[in-house]
Amino acid sequence: MIRGWNISCFWTTVSVFVICFSLFPAELDAQFNNAGLSGLGTGQDNTLLQNNQDTTYTPPPKPSFTFRQYFSALAHRDTMPISYMWAGSVILPGTAQIYNRDYWKLPVIYGGIGAFIYTGYLNNRKFLDTGLRKYEVRRNLLYAGAILTWWGAMMDGVVSYKSVQDPLPARASLYSALLPGLGQVYNGDYWKIPIFYGGLVTCGYLWNFNQQQYRRYKDLHNLATAPDSSYDGPYSAEDLKWRRDVYRRYRDYSVIATVLVYVLNIVDANVFAYMHDFDVSDDLSFRVEPAVIEPLNIRSDFASSISPQSAFGLKMNIRF
Repeated sequence: MIRGWNISCFWTTVSVFVICFSLFPAELDAQFNNAGLSGLGTGQDNTLLQNNQDTTYTPPPKPSFTFRQYFSALAHRDTMPISYMWAGSVILPGTAQIYNRDYWKLPVIYGGIGAFIYTGYLNNRKFLDTGLRKYEVRRNLLYAGAILTWWGAMMDGVVSYKSVQDPLPARASLYSALLPGLGQVYNGDYWKIPIFYGGLVTCGYLWNFNQQQYRRYKDLHNLATAPDSSYDGPYSAEDLKWRRDVYRRYRDYSVIATVLVYVLNIVDANVFAYMHDFDVSDDLSFRVEPAVIEPLNIRSDFASSISPQSAFGLKMNIRF
């Protein structure tokens, strides 16, 4: 039971780090790409070119979200992206509820986490004093209840976050991070859920099978190489070592495959939330109409001696 508990804690830690390092750059990049940037051909650039002024383009600095802005948002004097709100609730449960103005949920969250941890601590002391397995099982279940309460606080914060954009790509990503397949439900892609869960179940089964075989041959190898060993099995020590290493490698591959399926589930939810309004209809059309073509003002000594003039032509629009 302790071994299974350690694996669950490891998986929770991996999930948190994967989401933190995969979502934050995407959020900042989305904010940067949405910034208003004036490109070549705008009226302001043309004026600068005609006046022979220096037009070296300096991109604006990427927006950053500071701790001061975070606490200002918690005080409801500013807003924050959903990914930062979620990250804050990971570190300090209840901050998402403060930002969403759901203050009544704070006693439920902290009362639940505190009660589970305290009763788990009491059962752990009884287990250490008596050695009875029932106290060990109760301790693990109570600690698991504290983790589920913490998870529920994060999920509630993501669900209650108010946004004018629907679907919100960051919300879809966090849904799939907290519960694989939930982001696909949010996007309406229900048919993908069996695919991802089938992949996770298959990878988990192979992970467990290879782990068991690795431990089996590891114990046999240790028995066969012991100084006073009485091992008389069908495999030699070298064969046992080879089989041990093979199943350990297969186990590691299974872990990597599980993580990849989990990350793919998050990426899929994010991408298809972005593409929600993408036109995928069968409407194919071709349209030609007259248009006025404005010249490009390229700064050079030769171009400065030529006065740009508009021209008439045809504009073609292809829809596919």
